[in-house]
Amino acid sequence: MTLADPTASHAGSPSHATKDYVFTFSYESFADAQKRGMMRPPDRLVSTLMTSPDVRRLLVADPYRSWVTSWLRDVIDARYRSRQTASFRHVSPRRFARADPTDVAAIARVYAAYENRVRTAAERAELDRPAFITASPLVAGFADLGWVSGSLYYARDDWLSSPARRRYWPAYREAYRRISESGRAVAAVSQEIIDRIDPQGPHRVVPNGIEPREWLGPLPAAPAWFARIPGPRAAYLGTLDSRLDIDGIMSLAKARPALQIILIGPVPDGSYIRALRDLPNVHIRGEVRRAEVVSVLRNTEITLLAHRRTPLTEAMSPLKVYEYLAAGKPVLATDLRPVRGLDPRVHLADSVADFADLVDTALGEGTQREEERIAYIEANAWSSRHREILSLLGG
Repeated sequence: MTLADPTASHAGSPSHATKDYVFTFSYESFADAQKRGMMRPPDRLVSTLMTSPDVRRLLVADPYRSWVTSWLRDVIDARYRSRQTASFRHVSPRRFARADPTDVAAIARVYAAYENRVRTAAERAELDRPAFITASPLVAGFADLGWVSGSLYYARDDWLSSPARRRYWPAYREAYRRISESGRAVAAVSQEIIDRIDPQGPHRVVPNGIEPREWLGPLPAAPAWFARIPGPRAAYLGTLDSRLDIDGIMSLAKARPALQIILIGPVPDGSYIRALRDLPNVHIRGEVRRAEVVSVLRNTEITLLAHRRTPLTEAMSPLKVYEYLAAGKPVLATDLRPVRGLDPRVHLADSVADFADLVDTALGEGTQREEERIAYIEANAWSSRHREILSLLGG
């Protein structure tokens, strides 16, 4: 597949169009992706499909939404509503229930109905035997998809390891079994996920990547709030939830009191990180704009992958590490399978508490030389990752 400039439009260029596609999100909507700047892995893939001259028509489907709450979402998300064109359509299937059932047989019925809604939307959009890509394990496992030319599950997380979705683990387990036996293609961000699904069809590990336009160019000015924090600084980017090793960060902060630790990301449960708020050298910023993320990472001294070792983190391809390296910064990381051998500038430790012994080494490395940083960005661009994913569908 040819990957076009994502700022360009391919509408009105039928001479290049070769295939129709359907893409379905997992638990977030297209509006959610727009609000966050199309920056998560599924968002990036949708952006590629929206702009490639080799895509004739694209239908993007949200997960089920409840009729009860949809009216409010429609008001809040009005500015992020998709613009329908001849080459791009969007559908947001509605139902009365606010959540999926937990019974596996009921889940199967729910996703058969969901598939029918998406198929009807595809027919109305005049898609011709589209290729089907889903980021939802339940769609991948329980949809029949006999009407498509090929189907692929894009696995960016191991949902069967997510503590927040424990009640759905039986459904995910059955979905994995069905994905495996169906011969459906699977592109997963880590070998651990491939091993857990054990797909019998085409499959490949395709780790996360970099959007070069975000990371190339001169050094941006640091945000004012970040510039006021004295160095050396160590930044962590990501959701501040159970993946984060709170005890390890506390140990690191106490062992290296001159090191300023900055935690950036949404906080689903404030009680989880409460113990960190009293530490004078730990700074919790919360979620920030995308451009601010880039400027922080390019101006910090060290970056952190401060995760606990769990089945969930063992299966991740931490997007943040690729972005840390794109910023040219040394990384202190928990020794997890997906980051082993990733880059010489990723320094591994058994636990976050052990980062204290690696701080001086990382500070001594400093920022990577610019020509080497640029070469890393180009070698790990999302465009090459998407070619690998789509090749599993013959795209």
